[in-house]
Amino acid sequence: MKKIFEISKWEFLEKVRTKAFILSLIITPALVILISIGGTLISSTEEESTKMIGILDPSMSYYYPLLQNLQNYTIEKGKPAYIVLNLNQTTNSLEQNIKDADSEVIENKLSGYVLIQKFSPDSISVEYRSKSVGNFKDVQRVEDAIEEVRIDLSLSKLGVNPDLLKSSLKKINISEITIKEGSKAHKADFITEFLSSIIFIMLLLMMIIYSGQMLVRSLVEEKSNRLIEILVSSCSPEELLAGKILGLSALGLFQRLIWASIGIALAGSAMIPSSAFSNAAIMLVYFILGFLFYTALFVGIGSIVTTEQEAQQITSYLSLMLVLPIAISASAISNPDSVLVQVLSYIPFTLPAIMLLKINVIDVPTPEIITTVGIMILSIYITIIAASKIFRIGILSYGKKPGLKELISWIWEK
Repeated sequence: MKKIFEISKWEFLEKVRTKAFILSLIITPALVILISIGGTLISSTEEESTKMIGILDPSMSYYYPLLQNLQNYTIEKGKPAYIVLNLNQTTNSLEQNIKDADSEVIENKLSGYVLIQKFSPDSISVEYRSKSVGNFKDVQRVEDAIEEVRIDLSLSKLGVNPDLLKSSLKKINISEITIKEGSKAHKADFITEFLSSIIFIMLLLMMIIYSGQMLVRSLVEEKSNRLIEILVSSCSPEELLAGKILGLSALGLFQRLIWASIGIALAGSAMIPSSAFSNAAIMLVYFILGFLFYTALFVGIGSIVTTEQEAQQITSYLSLMLVLPIAISASAISNPDSVLVQVLSYIPFTLPAIMLLKINVIDVPTPEIITTVGIMILSIYITIIAASKIFRIGILSYGKKPGLKELISWIWEK
């Protein structure tokens, strides 16, 4: 046992001092923060100043209602989001008015303008003319306002009070309440719970890829420079295997703890709803079981590959197993009882990620939790036994990579 801890300590200290680890510890959260802050700044500065927009409506049927509607939008400190100008010069033709309005947009005197042409009492054409095609928010607001005005005008012609109809058609918001056995009913926050599940899966994916590739790379490097022979001469292959798993697992957990601390410190505990941690304990169990299962697989793989390229290819294929639950997350949540989701819930390669996805958004029965945890524990036990047998022979094997038949013979060898 002492040798196992010595090996794990050596693995941890050797890797934690490398430039690659230190850079990843700093650069990864820095990039995430930069992207998050950058996106926030862009969205917050999108409407820092009031926009000048025009309305060109020769019929003047839509101008005043549209003006009142757009004046309801405000920006920081209650400033109006838009200053609306009437571009309809009655002394000019429509073509001349359009030409003059286009010139004002090109000269940046206007952010854009709305051109409304009425062909018949029931037929109009609306254009939002600007220098760019990315004014999604402005276009949507104008579209909503014109639709509202059009409906009001149509109802008024029929003698129907538009306000009365709006009151009758007022949208009703339905609150989702989650009912679970043995606990009080509470208001569901689907977005928070769904995202917390995805975050756990992404953390598991990142940790497996990072730690697994580091473990495989370490074994390939030690095999290539014959260091593995010196290590095996002073300890058993099983002790070396256990030490490497413990050391690199501790390294991965250390890195995630640093990132989590940075994230919590920046976000503030008030910004993280308590519902996001309601199932943290059982989610952590699946997280750890998934990590141990894949780590054991990587150990077996790392002991038989001889080049970095082979290691990267095989680890990439294994990591794709964890991407699958993310790809089907939407359908898995909308229909958790589907045959595909149920099957993937009992396959060790996809079980941890699928259960991390399900556990936070639906009430998973206790027998299913016990069964899936048992499957993972059994799978880890079998995988570790197989990996240790492959590891014992594979770490001292050089040259051609062993085939499937040879690997099976190693596993069955006593």
